[in-house]
Amino acid sequence: MMLAIMKALRYAFALLVCTVVFGIAQAQQGPPKPKRILAIGQTKGFQHDSVSTGLATMWKMGRDTGLWDTYIKTDCQLITKKKLQGNAKNLDYFDAVYFYTTGELDLDDSQKADLISFVKEDGKGFLGGHSAIDTNYKWPEYGEMVGAYFDQHPWGTFEAPVIIEDRASPMTALFPAHFVVRDEIYQPSSIWSRDKVHVLARLDETKIDLKNPRVHRTDGDFAVAWIKTFGKGRVFYTTFGHVEEVYDRRDMQQLYREAAKWCLRLTDHDVSSHAKTSPTE
Repeated sequence: MMLAIMKALRYAFALLVCTVVFGIAQAQQGPPKPKRILAIGQTKGFQHDSVSTGLATMWKMGRDTGLWDTYIKTDCQLITKKKLQGNAKNLDYFDAVYFYTTGELDLDDSQKADLISFVKEDGKGFLGGHSAIDTNYKWPEYGEMVGAYFDQHPWGTFEAPVIIEDRASPMTALFPAHFVVRDEIYQPSSIWSRDKVHVLARLDETKIDLKNPRVHRTDGDFAVAWIKTFGKGRVFYTTFGHVEEVYDRRDMQQLYREAAKWCLRLTDHDVSSHAKTSPTE
């Protein structure tokens, strides 16, 4: 009887020691290190007043959540896998890249190949805000990665009627099924296809002027936010963000924040394509 009690005590003591050691090890490790986003605000075309707000919002969301650090640049120097001078970081240091850009950026062929590899082969993330599709028209693989190019904004800045197609996503969780937002909505170019992306939200085509001469899409399908994969990587784009006040909205902040988390592989989400939902759903 005494022998059994002694064995039980030794077992309990060993278990206690293991629990304490494991707890100490966890305490020493501390919380996981924040991910890193490289935010690029280079504008070689139209100068958007909201670029600073868009970049600052990404920085603040990362700081407030503790989930990522944002490195803001107005040039493309760090978009390379080459070793840089001093303490300059290259793409290998980052987990995702965020573009709020316009025009043909200052990227040579080597940098372009490195950015594609960063997403496609390394499995990293790419986030595009508003005019990210008004960028790099002479680089077809960029358009393939993001999913579209800009093809006019037929209605300018207006009270845009929006339908949330993916109502189960945390990215769209704060939006009602139908809502109106004052913003400038881009028309995706003809290379955009619903079959190649997972649409989060689109314009309500029953409430917009489809006879506007600058409307080029014949399918009446005007996505305003989508996600997709590109090789091993994850890509998010939204047209929202031309108007600075958009970034003050909790639902828009949620969209960008949850998209960043998904691109950083902190969350998962279905990326399969789906048919256009009914405007009445």
